[in-house]
Amino acid sequence: MCKQRMCSRISQASARLFGLALLVAASLACVTLSACAHTSDLSSEQISVYSREDGSGTRGAFAELLGLETEMNGKTVDTITPRAVVTNSTAVMMTSVASDPAAIGYISYGSLNDMVKALEIDGVSPTSESIKDKSYPIFRAFSLVTNEPVDPAADSDGEGGSHPTTAADAPDAADTSEPADDKRALIQDFMRFVASQQGQGIIEENRFVGSVEDPQTYTHASNQAKPAGKLVIAGSSSVAGVMEKLAEAYEQENPDVSLEIQQSDSTTGIAMVEAGTCDIGMTSRNLTETETASGMFATPLAFDGIAVIVSPTFPLDGLTSQEVRDIFSAETTTFSELPSWSQAETKED
Repeated sequence: MCKQRMCSRISQASARLFGLALLVAASLACVTLSACAHTSDLSSEQISVYSREDGSGTRGAFAELLGLETEMNGKTVDTITPRAVVTNSTAVMMTSVASDPAAIGYISYGSLNDMVKALEIDGVSPTSESIKDKSYPIFRAFSLVTNEPVDPAADSDGEGGSHPTTAADAPDAADTSEPADDKRALIQDFMRFVASQQGQGIIEENRFVGSVEDPQTYTHASNQAKPAGKLVIAGSSSVAGVMEKLAEAYEQENPDVSLEIQQSDSTTGIAMVEAGTCDIGMTSRNLTETETASGMFATPLAFDGIAVIVSPTFPLDGLTSQEVRDIFSAETTTFSELPSWSQAETKED
C-alpha cells in the first residue's frame, strides 16, 4: 500500500514537472516569436509617433537637424505632426516607446539603454565614435548658458588670481545677497571644472563626447582658497543627469559649495538665467537669435547624438533621414509606405 501511494505521488510530481516544463517552453516560444517579429506583422499598422514637449531642447534640436521647421509670423516653428503623443521627459519617452510595437521616438544618446532599440540612420549607428567624427547625422551640442561670456580655460577671476569668495567669508547658500563678483568667480570656477580632465572624464563616462580638445587638470594653487557659495543650475532634462554627476564631483572638490540642479527644459532654463532666477542654464539646443540678442551666452559642455528609438521587437535596424523626416511630419503614416520597409519585406519573401 505504501509503495502504491509513493508511486502515485511520484507520478503526480512527474506530471506537475512535465506540465511546468511545457509551460516554460511555451513562454520561451512566445518570447522568441515576439522578438523575431516580421515586417508583415506591422505593415498595415498606423505608426505611433512620440515627441518631446514644446520647449524641450531635444525636440528643438531634432526638428532643426532633420529640417522639420518652417517660418510662421516671423518665427521659426517645428513641423512635427500634432498627432504625435507628447512626453515630458526622457524616462516617459523610453517607457512609452518600449511598450508600443508600432512606436518611434527620440532621446539623447547618453540616456540610451536596453529598454529600447536605437535605429541606424543613413546606415550609421549612434555611438560615441560616430558622434565624435560626425558620421552619425543627428547630433547637437549641450551648452551651459550664462548672462555674460565665460572662458572655461581662465582661472576663477579671469586672470589667474585668487578667489574673491572663500569658505570663511562666503554667504549662506540661501543668501541671495551674494556679491556679483563672488558669484561670477564661482560660476567661472565651476565652468573651469567642467572643462577640466576631471569634468570631461565624467562627461565621457556618461557616453557623451567632450567639448574640450586638450583638457587640463582641475587644481587650486597652494595659496588659493577654495571657492564657496551656492549656484542654481536649471534647464534641459537631457543635460540634467550628467550635470548632477558633475555637481557631485565639484562639491567633493569644494565642500563649501552647494549646487542645486533644477530639471525642466532648455527654454525654461534659458529664461530663468535671463530673469535672474538661476545662475546657469542647461540647454540641448542652440540659442535663438532672440535669446542671443537678450544677452545670453552659450558655452559648449559636450556633444550628443539624438537616438531615434523603437521597441526592442521592431523588425528593422535602420531608416534613412528622409524616412524619419517623413514619419515625424506625417507625410508617412503607415510602415508599408517606407522604402526600407518594402525592401525588408522583399528580402523576407
